[in-house]
Amino acid sequence: MAFTVLIPARLASTRLPNKPLADIGGKPMIVRVAERAERSGAAQVVVAADAPEILAACAAHGVRAIPTRADHASGSDRLAEACATLGLDGADVVVNVQGDEPLIDPGLIDAVAALLSNQSLAPMGTAAHAIESVEDFVNPNVVKLLTDAQGLALTFSRAPLPWWRDGFAGGITALPPQPAPLRHIGLYSYRAAFLRAFARLAPAPLEQCEALEQLRALWHGHRIAVHVTAQPPGPGVDTPEDLARVRARFAAGDR
Repeated sequence: MAFTVLIPARLASTRLPNKPLADIGGKPMIVRVAERAERSGAAQVVVAADAPEILAACAAHGVRAIPTRADHASGSDRLAEACATLGLDGADVVVNVQGDEPLIDPGLIDAVAALLSNQSLAPMGTAAHAIESVEDFVNPNVVKLLTDAQGLALTFSRAPLPWWRDGFAGGITALPPQPAPLRHIGLYSYRAAFLRAFARLAPAPLEQCEALEQLRALWHGHRIAVHVTAQPPGPGVDTPEDLARVRARFAAGDR
């Protein structure tokens, strides 16, 4: 199945200024992300950038990039503009790879793209993996999700999901045995027509409460297919400490 990888890149970052340009093993992070995405089965990999500096960095390393407005409220809005620029619409499949995932698994990109050919009910797909520690289960920065019998998302939350009524009576000291708790991975696939429409949907109250944009799709009655992977993804980069860890892995040959 042909699909396009779009990588939204925004220069401003409160926790790590100029994050897309951060050096990782001699190349900007946004270039490292694109190089990983190019190992997938994507027909094309395109960076959707909000600043000339990102465009220049991509051009210097042979990565295709297109300019987008700097005032987008979300990555989805930036991707919708990129779809229009590239002429993507209808059933064209787009995979949103975050610009701070320089160790993203190319096989996971392929799996999330394939969801949309296997699930006719869903115009959107994402990924998850099993939570293995109580610390992650109770951490509000770790987004949890529940799926139904068809592998479609029921909901996403920063709260512990599922809530084990009997097992948690004395506090959360172990993980619920079933269904296995799942950690959401911020990798998405869309049919291009839906992505362009999604950017025009009104924000949902639950989305605003949890600060989770994917809840907008569920709130408005759209389904999200979920690929559950056995392997957790490589670390993303949100803070200087994250960047140091990723640099260390690249220095050790993990690239």
